[in-house]
Amino acid sequence: MSLAMLFSRAFQGFQAPLVSVEAHLTPSLNPRFSIVGLPETCVKESKDRVRSALINSHFYFPRGAITINLGPANIPKEGGRFDLAIALSILIASGQIKAAQLSDYEFGGELALSGELRRIQGTLPFALATGNAGKKLIIPFENADEAAMHQTLTILPAKHLLEVCAHLEEKELLQAHTATSFLLPSALMELNEVKGHAQAKRALTIAAAGGHSALMIGPPGTGKTMLAQCFPGLLPLLNNDAAIEVAAIYSLTNSKRAIHTWRQAPFRMPHHTASYIALVGGNNPPIPGEVSLAHHGVLFLDELSEFNSKTLDTLREPLENGCISIARAGNTLHFPAKFQLIAAMNPCPCGYYGDNEIACRCTEEKIKKYQARISGPLLDRIDLHFSLSRLTPHELLFENKDNINSSDLIREKVKKARENQLERAKKLNSQLSSKEIIHYFVFSDKIKKLLNQAIVRFQLSPRAYHRVLRISLTIADLENADEVQLQHLEEALSFRSCLQANDERFKIR
Repeated sequence: MSLAMLFSRAFQGFQAPLVSVEAHLTPSLNPRFSIVGLPETCVKESKDRVRSALINSHFYFPRGAITINLGPANIPKEGGRFDLAIALSILIASGQIKAAQLSDYEFGGELALSGELRRIQGTLPFALATGNAGKKLIIPFENADEAAMHQTLTILPAKHLLEVCAHLEEKELLQAHTATSFLLPSALMELNEVKGHAQAKRALTIAAAGGHSALMIGPPGTGKTMLAQCFPGLLPLLNNDAAIEVAAIYSLTNSKRAIHTWRQAPFRMPHHTASYIALVGGNNPPIPGEVSLAHHGVLFLDELSEFNSKTLDTLREPLENGCISIARAGNTLHFPAKFQLIAAMNPCPCGYYGDNEIACRCTEEKIKKYQARISGPLLDRIDLHFSLSRLTPHELLFENKDNINSSDLIREKVKKARENQLERAKKLNSQLSSKEIIHYFVFSDKIKKLLNQAIVRFQLSPRAYHRVLRISLTIADLENADEVQLQHLEEALSFRSCLQANDERFKIR
């Protein structure tokens, strides 16, 4: 036969659309090898890789006109993932190998000039789509562990083109790959290693329990960064579906980090010089940014006020919607971005505004300008605001015996609180809509009176008002209370009073 068709998948953000790889051979006195179907440069270069791989694998390269069609033609094709399918389609079309049941398989792999298979990018989205289609996946051996995260997919890894040909001709079958165990890192920072800061530890516990964002404000050296680095240890392990989502995003960046951590919530800490593309994603073709790499985990922005203001404002959409959309000519890609924002900043340029021991050297105008780098709309989207002060000599010098704030104990409390939320609303409190919050919140006369006073005093916007209600619900869940009580609302409001309206919003109490 002079026509053959196999199946592979394209690389299109978080999706992996099906691609049919068709080969047509015709006699011609003018030999040519063309690839059509919107191939990028790397795909066009596969002509040379495939030719050398076939010759070095002791096959002959057909003379005449060879046309490879990658359909559908409206989807851009990029990378070396189509090399294996192109080579096999030429071999089948030229009659050098005979293969049956090709429709049961999907192929992905880059070819070396020797015919060896090399690792490809975006394996896990490829594997998820193949598994959902009920097909078997033949991929390079290096990608097998990553693809095995889809536990119901039949994965047939190979190291060389000849191994795949022998399998298709049923001469020597490839062995199905079994998933390896993905172990968590042996150590995470313990919260009880941080001395003092009881209020900050309480705030982070609430943030972990409800999936809330948080902002820490305080002089340098008070432990803001260390507290943030302890935060992942307070979060429960990801369930299987969430872990696969996270691993799929990392697969798009060709990173192995998510494989080795598997069920642990990711923790991302970009430098304050990061561009908006690095933060939210972009480039051409678009790749996930830090907000997507922190999906189901934590995005920690240290020295928040040192970030570019326009870069920070790009966080507003993912904080509200839990996803980020990247538009390109004729195509829009969507990446998931349900992350918890934990931020830290100094109250002024010198860092000591409000400090009890070191005098601030900044003028009032400098302080206002420094604080104005964080826009009001972004602050409005951060649930918890709290300040940290310098440790006392007693707290600093003596051994910390705060076993109550052990990460393991807090993680159990957080896990139970989250279970209450999922049982009640099928989602965490931070994800509740305004209508859902009102439905689950009980408004007594005392609570209505306190809310009325808080709205006036703190100049709460409707968004901030609903965030206070969400935090109150989370505190009630941590206390295993049936409904929100007055003390829960009072504690929730205490985490808004650090930021006052206008010039007083950063006043350290």
